[in-house]
Amino acid sequence: MRKLSTKSLVLLLLLVIACCNSIDLCEGRRGRHWRPKKGPASSLTKKKGKGKPGSQHNGQGSPKPSLAPKPAVKPNPNPKPKPSPAQNPKPSPNPGSGPSPAQGKAKPASPTPIIYNVVDFGAQGDGVCDDTKAFEDAWAEACKEEASTVMVPADYQFLVGPISFSGPYCKPNIVFQLEGTIIAPTNAKAWGEGLLQWLEFTKLRGITIRGKGVIEGRGSIWWTGTDDDIDPVHTSMTSLTLLFALRFYGSYNVTVTGITIQNSPQCHLKFDNCESVAVYNISISSPGDSINTDGIHLQNSKDVNIHHNNLSCGDDCVSIQTGCSNINVHSLDCGPGHGISIGGLGRDNSKACVANVTVRDINMHNTMTAVRIKTWQGGSGLVENVRFSNIRVSEVQTPIIIDQFYCDHTSCRNQTQAVSISGVHYENIRGTFTVKPVHFACSDNAPCSDISLTNVQLQPQKEQFHMYDPFCWQAYGELYTPTVPPVLCLQNGKPASNRVLSDHDTC
Repeated sequence: MRKLSTKSLVLLLLLVIACCNSIDLCEGRRGRHWRPKKGPASSLTKKKGKGKPGSQHNGQGSPKPSLAPKPAVKPNPNPKPKPSPAQNPKPSPNPGSGPSPAQGKAKPASPTPIIYNVVDFGAQGDGVCDDTKAFEDAWAEACKEEASTVMVPADYQFLVGPISFSGPYCKPNIVFQLEGTIIAPTNAKAWGEGLLQWLEFTKLRGITIRGKGVIEGRGSIWWTGTDDDIDPVHTSMTSLTLLFALRFYGSYNVTVTGITIQNSPQCHLKFDNCESVAVYNISISSPGDSINTDGIHLQNSKDVNIHHNNLSCGDDCVSIQTGCSNINVHSLDCGPGHGISIGGLGRDNSKACVANVTVRDINMHNTMTAVRIKTWQGGSGLVENVRFSNIRVSEVQTPIIIDQFYCDHTSCRNQTQAVSISGVHYENIRGTFTVKPVHFACSDNAPCSDISLTNVQLQPQKEQFHMYDPFCWQAYGELYTPTVPPVLCLQNGKPASNRVLSDHDTC
């Protein structure tokens, strides 16, 4: 009976062993949780560190599954230009990989900027063929993509006619990467009539122009009216409306940096109805005798920062017009040119308002003025809270000017009404002049008030035929330190004017 029981136990044991061989009981020992076999997690891969690519650590030594091959693309005999990524995209992670517990949830990768190269859209870049259409087409595609880039590559000269890179339906934060040269046409037929600008960016949010390229306006034909390329049958260049080389209108968050703008037909760079503007590390260049070639022109714009630029032109290095506020200009090299000006304001009896302007840390050389405020007779409005500080002048005709009788004609009609000027402060203005150190010509009806001078030291340039003393008319304020030469004509206190400011006068 005991032998029978022993045999029965042996048979039962053999039966159990046979069952175990048919079932893989080792799966339950691989961790705390029962889970199907799969590729290694990213945390395990990082922990192993220096393993060879594709090695497995699942205890089975099975190879990693390969990705399915991409389907073949049928060639297109007339391919449409495609955008180029700014850089090669990173390879996607393994299908079975994931973040380690220490890392938490993986952050989504930032989108790669898309580049639209004008050459891919048919631009020749030989300086002869008209590339305007290629620029328009590249912009049309970039306009659809947020943070896209229009690329103007180096080592090309692109002949481009008047063009508008316009919104308002473009995506924000577009970059215009200028590395090559854009040149203007010299034939009057390419311009037409009534244009105000050559290259225009309008109604955009977050637009940046950057690079090491050049905008060449070829403006000498506009200044002289003579050039072999002009068709004499058509209107001469000088009879056309003079143009701004680069204009921004109605845009927010605008940046211009790195580029060179030269030989503009008229003003080189203009901002009109813009907000939050930054202009830095650019160069603007045209001859000192070129007509109306302002460097940077501001109108109806606010929150503007202009700094670390080299400006040489035939008119104002920086011109600040009506409707401007919160303007900060510093660290510029200006000359030749007419200096930095607020105005002319109030032309044709218009109302003008300018407030909160700071101009500091400027080098002026061979300019007509250094810091100037100019208004037309008959205007209205107010200029207030202006500060000029740390201005170094060298061979400047008249460094400090307020002129409420500004006139750019042979003669202008006398009018009593004027744009009011108040709260103008001059600090640390030093250097040499060639005609007159200070000129304050203010209106009888609206005298200048709250003018202050601190550490103003202006020496006459030697070997000049005639020098003038400081001049003041209806100018009131205070000398906080002695000046060189003495500005004894500035009247202390406030003007005794009984004129009541109307709504037309205030801003």
